[in-house]
Amino acid sequence: MKPTIAVLTSTTRPTRAGLVFAEWFMDQVKDSPDATFELVDIAEQKLPFMNEAQSPASGVYEHAHTKAWSEKIARYDGYVIVTAEYNNGYPAPLKNALDMLYHEWAKKPVAFVGYGTVGAARAVEHLVNTTAKLHMVPLSGNVVHIIEPWNAVNEVGKVKPEFVKGNLENLLKNLVWWATLLQPARQKTAA
Repeated sequence: MKPTIAVLTSTTRPTRAGLVFAEWFMDQVKDSPDATFELVDIAEQKLPFMNEAQSPASGVYEHAHTKAWSEKIARYDGYVIVTAEYNNGYPAPLKNALDMLYHEWAKKPVAFVGYGTVGAARAVEHLVNTTAKLHMVPLSGNVVHIIEPWNAVNEVGKVKPEFVKGNLENLLKNLVWWATLLQPARQKTAA
């Protein structure tokens, strides 16, 4: 079965640039024959800071918002995180969204599109560690970086290709390969 991949934003500010870059990514993959991509905007989820009584590793959730987030994230076979870089790290709303769950992320690949002065290279380094701890498969060798985001978008809101660094084709090829490989293994384990 064709894998379904979530494209996650990382910020919630009203003036954020991240949604433009996530939509750019969605435009690049809209005709993909190998996977279905769905945008998951963290701002729309309206997640409070993690407030469950038990650790997410327990899989026991008492709050409706956590149950809804769990249900949404669990159905995907892989992820692309479109991240900003704040003070050499990734944004707190993304950290919170990741930390609210555990098993839902596990045994699934995650790729990265970073945007910032240096394409969010340092934020992606942190995300590789965090996602590995969540038992995800971080694809750190195929990161796409969008540099100078304040210059990277033209007057009609489109990303200028000269500000995109990295190989999007390789990112997609590896992401789909891992998602396709791990999909039946997860189903077999769950049975």
